[in-house]
Amino acid sequence: MAATAQLYAELWVSLASLLRSYTAAHGLNGDRQATVELGEQRITVRHGDRWLDLQRSGAKVTWQREDERSGMLELTEAGRLRSSRDEEEMDMAAEAWARELMQ
Repeated sequence: MAATAQLYAELWVSLASLLRSYTAAHGLNGDRQATVELGEQRITVRHGDRWLDLQRSGAKVTWQREDERSGMLELTEAGRLRSSRDEEEMDMAAEAWARELMQ
């Protein structure tokens, strides 16, 4: 049980790192930069008026955007994010969020 909790904590830190990397990459062509704040249960990414708030409880992740969109995801032990419709690699989800935020 403790090993599984540690795994989700490590995946959480990895997700924050991916968001930092992808927002930085999307800001290279302009003079744009996003901030990524990481806590044990929360990641907040901000760029101008846009933001993404992620909150974690174990493997469960809830997300919310500045335009009131929100959803629920689950971290898998394979490092993927599962929704009620599908499952995708964590880096693909982070890249999509970063692209939207940095537009």
